[in-house]
Amino acid sequence: MSERPNEIIEITEQNYDSVCSSGKILIDFWATWCMPCRRLSPVIDEISSEVTDGLKVGKINVDDQPRLAEKFSVMSIPTIVVLSDGVESARSVGVIPKSKIIEMIV
Repeated sequence: MSERPNEIIEITEQNYDSVCSSGKILIDFWATWCMPCRRLSPVIDEISSEVTDGLKVGKINVDDQPRLAEKFSVMSIPTIVVLSDGVESARSVGVIPKSKIIEMIV
């Protein structure tokens, strides 16, 4: 039985509550001008396609969604936050290896 890979969800103020209030979600805070974010993006894409065990993967563009960045006190990007049923369970700032991101979501 193979599951479909996760699609990456663009998280906005409008869909935040419905997307992030239940289950486990990995959120990547990023911006188009951020070179480290560009390095991390393919890793997030890989995780999204490989991990199908109920994990949602979302991205928040800090330039387009400054209130969400403020809500999470994101001061540097890339920042990765893991939420479990709407509560932060892990956080990392900067580019980290895929294995470390996997450890955050397990």
